[in-house]
Amino acid sequence: MTTTTTPTVPTLGSTDGPGLPIARIGLTAIAPAVWGTTYIVTTHLLPAGHPLFAAMMRALPAGLIAIAVSGQLPRGSWWWRSLVLGVLNMAAFFPLLFVAAQHLPGGVAATLGATQPMVVAFLAVALLRERLSAWRLLWGVVGLLGVGLVVLGPGAGLDAVGVVAGVVGALSMGTGVVLTKRWGLPAGVSAVGLAGWQLSAGGLVLLVPALVVDGIPAGLDAEAVAGYAWLGLVGALLTYSLWFAGIRRLPVTATALLGLLSPLVAAVLGAVLVGEALTAVQLLGFGLALTAMVAGQLVPRRRRSVTST
Repeated sequence: MTTTTTPTVPTLGSTDGPGLPIARIGLTAIAPAVWGTTYIVTTHLLPAGHPLFAAMMRALPAGLIAIAVSGQLPRGSWWWRSLVLGVLNMAAFFPLLFVAAQHLPGGVAATLGATQPMVVAFLAVALLRERLSAWRLLWGVVGLLGVGLVVLGPGAGLDAVGVVAGVVGALSMGTGVVLTKRWGLPAGVSAVGLAGWQLSAGGLVLLVPALVVDGIPAGLDAEAVAGYAWLGLVGALLTYSLWFAGIRRLPVTATALLGLLSPLVAAVLGAVLVGEALTAVQLLGFGLALTAMVAGQLVPRRRRSVTST
């Protein structure tokens, strides 16, 4: 009698087979890819020094449009849940994102968000009772290594305020991602509706601080209006609708690993449009981050023992 063991082979699968649905992953990945444009838009189109106002403009108009389109308002506990998620995903995250964008090169600022998968992985165990996947944890560590190579590169242009803002922003949104997965989507509510609730809640929380602390920037021109429109309509309304739809159907840690697309897009835009130089070490870091993102979507098949005589 002999026993053979089939090897563990990572697979993406399809919507009908084992693994993760490729089409759903692709749609969800659009969100972090678009978020990677935030840094170039912030530094080249928006007035400098108004992170609260920029965050409010990104969230509130988009949220109100989403509610109007969906025709849905929160019910019951979803009033306070929308507020909590709106603060974590928008009211706290957006201003920190803009602060990081204004203090760091785009690729470095975005890469700090790559700490989010590790935050999500451990919070998923504590709050979702998910099994800690050794496979995705491994690739989360690889992603963090890539982050370290980029951030610690000699030409990274580090700034303490920007680094702290980037890391705290990743912690805030990582917590929001896990709570979004835990609470799910209310019956009969679309992903657009859920995005609208959170964006509106976050925007309303930011409204008074934005007007009192930042004020309305002087001399808003066509470029600034275009920047706010891009960040609100595409970078918030569209992307968060896709993001929340993906969170609903994909494993939360695999979804968070897609966030590694953001620094890659930001770095490419910085190099192509602004001429931000990347050292060989930093390029290696980006390569590791990309590899971790792709590998984190794979689902290893379990070893199977077959006994024959």
